Amino acid sequence: MQRSDLDTWGERLTRRLAGGLSRRSILARLGGVLVAAPVFPLLPVQRARATDAPHETDFSRHAQTHDDTACNYWRYCGIDGNLCSCCGGSVHSCPPGSQPSPTSWIGSCVNPDDQRAYLIAYRDCCGANECNKCSCLNTDHAMPIYRPQANNHIIWCFGTNSFEYHCSMAVLVGLAE
Repeated sequence: MQRSDLDTWGERLTRRLAGGLSRRSILARLGGVLVAAPVFPLLPVQRARATDAPHETDFSRHAQTHDDTACNYWRYCGIDGNLCSCCGGSVHSCPPGSQPSPTSWIGSCVNPDDQRAYLIAYRDCCGANECNKCSCLNTDHAMPIYRPQANNHIIWCFGTNSFEYHCSMAVLVGLAE
C-alpha cells in the first residue's frame, strides 16, 4: 500500500505535537477552556442588533403617532420630565420664556407607522418655572448613569442662562440605522 502526501503530512504533524506537548499540558489547557467557557455569555455583546427587526418593548407595543401630549407618543420612548407640547411649546420647540439646552440625551425610538428606528435628541428647556403638566417617565432602553449621554435622569440645562428646568422636548435627528 502506498502512502499519500496527506498521510505523510498528518504523521509529521502528529509526531511534532506529541514531542512538544505533555499529557499534563493538554489537561491543563482543556481545564482552562472548561472553566472559561461559562463566562462567554456574560461578555458585553450588543445582542439587540442580531435581529433585523427593531427590538419590541412594552413601550413600542403601545406607542402611537397622533397625540404628542400623551406619554405614549412614539418619540417619547426615553423622555423623563414634563412634555413641552403640554406647556406652550411643541415636540421640537421650547415654550416662550424658556431656552433649549445645547446639550441633550439621546434615544432610539421605533415609529409604529413605518416600523423604523429613529434617533431622538431629548432636550430640556430651561429658564422658566417648572411646568408640572404631562409629566412622563419613559425608560425604554435607558442606560445606567455611567453612560450619561443616554441617561434621562440628569437635568440637561448645562450651557443655558439658568439651571432652572421647565420642560423636555424630543427632536427627531434622523434614522438610527
